[in-house]
Amino acid sequence: MSANNTVLVPRIEGRIQVIRGLRVMIDVDLAALYGVPTKRLNEQVKRNRERFPSDFLFQLTAAEKAEVVANCDHLQKLKFSKVLPYAFTEHGAIQAANVLASAQAVEMGIYVVRAFVHLREALSTNADVAKRLAELEMKTERLELSHDTFSRNTRLQLRQLLDAVRELMTPPDPPSRPIGFVTHEDKKDTPKGATAGRGKNSSMV
Repeated sequence: MSANNTVLVPRIEGRIQVIRGLRVMIDVDLAALYGVPTKRLNEQVKRNRERFPSDFLFQLTAAEKAEVVANCDHLQKLKFSKVLPYAFTEHGAIQAANVLASAQAVEMGIYVVRAFVHLREALSTNADVAKRLAELEMKTERLELSHDTFSRNTRLQLRQLLDAVRELMTPPDPPSRPIGFVTHEDKKDTPKGATAGRGKNSSMV
């Protein structure tokens, strides 16, 4: 893996989101990677609309846009736009690079594809690990039933191991922070350790 690939692919993965059960990139993020204004990207898409079927591209609803803005700090500016953004699937991102036909779009399109593929492989790996853990847990339970001498400590250790592996596979919860403005007096009145509001995170795969 090249140095550029090592740096760019994780960065692009952070811009991939899951919307309607699909891993997609929002037009503003894709345009930034391809080195063009978002307006320019969407103009080219409209001029070549027949090359972007619904499984390549779809426009977000107002509710989806609000959720994206709430969950992604770097997309806060979309809150003030009256235009509903477009979401590009993996194939749509490739097609967008083709219709733009610039050197940067073509080069970055390769990294975008690699990011989508890497997320897909990671998801497949996690699913396989989860399946193997479930099989191991079933075997352990059968062993407990068939061997009265199977020590309680051994059972506990195996259970802790399974739980630990599952915890490693689960992404951490985003840090919580208050919604709205917090005054200096509010901070002093808030009990130590208390949290407020909903968390925000950074995609998709």
